Formats: sequence, structure tokens, C-alpha cells
Amino acid sequence: MNISFDDTKTAFAYKSNSELKRANFIFSSMAKPWLVRLGLWLTPLALKLKMPVKGLIRKTIFSQFVGGETLQKTSIVVEKLAEFNVQVILDYGVEGKEGEENFEHAADEFIKVIQYAATQPNIPFMSIKLTGLSRFELFQKIDGLAVYKDVVEGKIPLEKLSDSEKAEWERVVARLRKICEVASRTNVGVLIDAEESWIQHAEDAITTQMMQEFNKEKPVIYNTAQLYRHDRLQFIKDSCRFAKENNFIPAIKLVRGAYMERERERAEEINYPSPINNTKEATDNEFNAAVEFCINPENNMYVVIGSHNEFSNLNAVRLMEQFGLPHNDSRIHFSQLFGMSDNITFNLAKAGCNVSKYVPFGPIQDVIPYLMRRAQENSSVSGQTSRELLLIKKELKRRAIS
Repeated sequence: MNISFDDTKTAFAYKSNSELKRANFIFSSMAKPWLVRLGLWLTPLALKLKMPVKGLIRKTIFSQFVGGETLQKTSIVVEKLAEFNVQVILDYGVEGKEGEENFEHAADEFIKVIQYAATQPNIPFMSIKLTGLSRFELFQKIDGLAVYKDVVEGKIPLEKLSDSEKAEWERVVARLRKICEVASRTNVGVLIDAEESWIQHAEDAITTQMMQEFNKEKPVIYNTAQLYRHDRLQFIKDSCRFAKENNFIPAIKLVRGAYMERERERAEEINYPSPINNTKEATDNEFNAAVEFCINPENNMYVVIGSHNEFSNLNAVRLMEQFGLPHNDSRIHFSQLFGMSDNITFNLAKAGCNVSKYVPFGPIQDVIPYLMRRAQENSSVSGQTSRELLLIKKELKRRAIS
């Protein structure tokens, strides 16, 4: 293996000097927690008051982390990444809104994204959140009724729902099935995001149903496991076993997780054991064990490794080599968020791995929640921000000298 995540020339080859300097400014700003807190308070307020701030947002944090306001504008980013053998996972970044009309609209938008992706050789996947298709409370009620064994087997306890809830759930299933049918027909993979643990049983069950239906001959539907949860490694193994027994292809995206503080706060508030690992080391061990399980050819799993951790990515490549797999093995895909960890993405691509950027798109006012999470995440994970800044400054210096 000859991969170096310190190779900044490769990492930032797609960025002009001005784009790199803008990235330096953005990450330097996010390294100041007080500035991030101020921005988190001021930005939504300014947009609500219709103050002329969209231009500033568009030129800074939006252009760093979002592909564009429309699919057409996002295509510029897609084409640029394709020049460096980096693929794209498209995410319609508008947060889910309540109401049947909005759920239907979200389903239609997801289908439009799939149909667009099908016309592009560089977009193998798109990503969806199931709470964009249903009431959160409906998922929560089903989750509370579900039994783990039934969840693994994709069974929903409909008999315990009221007639109106059954009808509502059937509409949710119909929306998701329609999305999956279009994806299957057009050969675009659908990555179903993980969400809070208190709705995840319901989401796992419906995702397994779709995998049973659409993953017979090829991987179309991917579930997501958040490995900061101490029960997910076993869930992955149980899901793989069930898929083998029922002749469909198991497919999963591995991430560390996105709701840690919310999970711990709720566990403490309601007084139940937190589902989150006690230490970062435990999470890292769970994640790396899951990667090894999924890469092992005996398990015939398709996996998207969604990680910004340098060791985890290098370790995954080492495992592929140990199992005698080529870097471009079709079962294994790597991915990082657009605007972050370019040193990982572009150096993996240079080494011949299947790798993508997760690229959200949508109107500025609608993707603000996503942008706020990126700002919070980078201000709280100081090591990540420091690493990004170090690499950016290293490349700026290299370019100045050369």
C-alpha cells in the first residue's frame, strides 16, 4: 500500500488558490467557538428578518460544504470531482417538514434526484432520511412496539397500531417503495440515513423490507449503522446472517454517528442506559471491527465506509489487501463529506479506490440546518479543524514556494 494522507498536492489539486484561501478562512473561523456560537445565533435570525446575507453565506460556508442551490448548479461540482476520479453521493439537503403534502413532495424530490443521478456516470448513490417521508412520532411509536428479532427480519407490529396509523404507515411504505423502484430501475443506490436510536428500530425494519424486495440481484438499498452505539456491530452481523438465509444482498453504510449529545441527554432525562459507547476508543474499536466484518469476502456484504478518520480508512485498505481484494473492489466504497478531509478522499481516489464526496444541495435558507451542524461539528471536534487547517496551510506554503 502506497497511500499518504499528508500528500496535499493531490488533496487540493482541484482547488484554485482563491478557493484554498477561502477554505483557510472558513476553518480558521470555525476554530473560534465564540464566533461559531455568534454565527449560529445571527444567521437564522438574519434570514428570518430577510436581511441581505445570502450573498455572504453563498460565498463562504455554503460554497465550502454544499454543491449548489439546484441540481443544475451542483453539476459543476460533480464534473469537477469526476476529473479526479471522485464520485458523488447526492443529498437533497432540505430538512424534512411535517404534513402529508410535504412528505409527498419530499418523495417526488428524491425521485428527481435519482433520475438525475441516473444520467451521470459519476453519481452511484443518493441519500435520504426517512423522517422526510413520515411523522417522527409515527416512527417513534412503532419503535416502541418493535422487538429486536422482528426488526432484524424487517417485521413491523402493525396489529398494535390504530386503523388511522396503519393507513398512515402504508402511505409511508408506498412512498419509500416508489423511490426504491425508480432507483432499482435506473441502477442508482439509495443510502438510508440512520437517525435517533428511539426511532431506529422502525427505520431498520422498513429498510430491511426494502432490501429483501430490491436487493435480490444487486445492492440497491443500503442501511446505515452508527457505530458509536454499542449494539450496532451485533446488529450488522445479525442482519448479514438474515440476508444470507433469505437470499438477498446485505448492504450498509458505516459511520461513527451524528446524534451523540442528544442521545445522552435523552437517556439521562428518561433514566435509561445510554446507547452510546462510554469512550471514543470503544467507538473506534466498534467501527474498525465493523469495517473488517463487512470487507471480509465470506460475508458478501456491500459497504460504504463513511469516515473522516485517517486510521480507519488506511486500515480498510490494508484489510482489502490482506483479503486479496483489488482497491476498486465493487463491494467496497469510501466516502467523506464535501468540503472536508480532501486529503483522504483524493488520495484514496489516486490509489484507485472507489471513493465519493457526500454532496448536499438545496436553497440556502433550506440547507441552513445542515450548515449549522457542520459549523458546530467542526468547532467541537478541535482535532478535525486543526488537521484541516494544518493541511490547507501546508498546501498554500507549497504553492507559494513552487
